[in-house]
Amino acid sequence: MNEPLILDIKGNSLDDGPGIRSVVFFKGCPLSCLWCHNPESKRRELEISYDPKDCVHCDTCMETCPENALSPDNPFFIDRKKCTLCMQCVEACPSGALSRVGTVMEIDAIVRDVARDKPFFKTSGGGVTLSGGEPTLSMDFLSRLVRAFREQEIHVLVETCGMFRMEDFLEKVYPHIDAIYMDIKIMDKAAHQQYCGTSNEVILKNFKALNKLYQEGGVEILPRTPLIPGITDSDENIGAVISFLQECGVKKADLLPYHPLWQEKNFKIGIKDSRGDAPAMQSFLDKDRLQACREAFLAAGIQLA
Repeated sequence: MNEPLILDIKGNSLDDGPGIRSVVFFKGCPLSCLWCHNPESKRRELEISYDPKDCVHCDTCMETCPENALSPDNPFFIDRKKCTLCMQCVEACPSGALSRVGTVMEIDAIVRDVARDKPFFKTSGGGVTLSGGEPTLSMDFLSRLVRAFREQEIHVLVETCGMFRMEDFLEKVYPHIDAIYMDIKIMDKAAHQQYCGTSNEVILKNFKALNKLYQEGGVEILPRTPLIPGITDSDENIGAVISFLQECGVKKADLLPYHPLWQEKNFKIGIKDSRGDAPAMQSFLDKDRLQACREAFLAAGIQLA
């Protein structure tokens, strides 16, 4: 696949960078984090989502499906081994319970959608945030897109897991963006492999390089750590993250509190991960634990965004 699928474009965001922003969500990610809050963004390929709360049980989709892949007897309603992604059921569904996950969009269409909010960007100091999934997974497309936003004088922020080829990023994307948010999740290499599906060596190396450029007057970069109960919020991991950031000379970071809403999204796309059944993964991050993590960063001289 040369062109990425776009999951959504959401306007009026106040949580994905400075000011009022529009967020473009890419589909596809090189990581497979257990707790991913956007599990529908993990795979690059087209998918179908089924939301039982919206279903009116009219049976129109079952009558429409040429593969007989839909049935209330299926664990997730859709037998995805039979499904050919013809989308006939989605088109026939009157309630929107079945929906398409991922759409091919031309760059001009994305820019037009986002540019409608330019007056809000200018008055608030906002802009567009490219998120996912992982936008750098489609580096050539991302390069053309950020150039197009630059021509529109729109502030561009890239949210990334950090798993990309640095040479390509510096050549194709870096000169045309205004800010980077990069996740620093787990410092232990084996634990990162276990919970995120890959080593963290490239991520940490890339962060060091981009942070050095920032300190020399380059693009602003903000490290962010998601606080996952029993995984990333441990004293050991928080201490290791802080030590790494101090070694890099980082003065500001962000902490992202955990929420369990991703598990409902998993069901919609036909995924059941038993690891998410752990009691700590069933509720929002404890406020006292969040405060303890915040205090640890502040005590180390790292301001919080």
